[in-house]
Amino acid sequence: MRKVVVGALVGLVFAAVGGVALAYPSLAATTCPGCYGLTELSPGVHVEDGLTPAQRARAGEVADQAARRVTAFYGDRRSSPDLLVCLTEACYRRIGGGQERGVAVLNRSVMLSPRGLDPVIASHEMSHVELHARLASSAEVPQWFDEGLAVVVSGDPRYLAPESASESAPDRCLVAPSGPLPVTLEEWLRTASADPATYARSACRVSRWLGENGGRAALLGLVTRLNAGEPFSALVRTR
Repeated sequence: MRKVVVGALVGLVFAAVGGVALAYPSLAATTCPGCYGLTELSPGVHVEDGLTPAQRARAGEVADQAARRVTAFYGDRRSSPDLLVCLTEACYRRIGGGQERGVAVLNRSVMLSPRGLDPVIASHEMSHVELHARLASSAEVPQWFDEGLAVVVSGDPRYLAPESASESAPDRCLVAPSGPLPVTLEEWLRTASADPATYARSACRVSRWLGENGGRAALLGLVTRLNAGEPFSALVRTR
């Protein structure tokens, strides 16, 4: 009887694991990259199997550059997300990707599509993971701040002008924000998919707030106060 029970339990475990893999391949791929045709390039960096030496070198270069961007902004890193890199659309679909260039998965890993093998995209997604690694589970920021900050950290030229050495031209905004920005993830996905300029507006608002309040020190102070229980709305005043 004991063998039957154990066998039944093992069967249920495998069924559950299989169900997760089918329903959430991105989570399963993060847990077992090799199960999805990815090989380890370096600690924490997994790439599609069968790449050329040049493609492997490019993936490693992107990972290193993205990590340096995040470190340069924060001063150090509290997160170390696994990076899953696909150079074909078939690979990216297999690990659960869609039409996006890249995506952070449960603040544990970052998946990059063939269109996202770039330090800007990689550091954008890694910024999400780093921010949430610093925030307590009870602390919250609106989605526009999370996304706008990721644009600032990555220096994405699609949504934010380059930093200027001139004090007379400190504003990096390409599109000035007007009105409320999406607060929840659901609102963000709906709004940003209809209007990509939502990224630029959010980046502008975050960039201006940082510029007016001390840059990185302001962000680190904000995180500390959020973790102490103060609400975001009472701490961040935007125009």
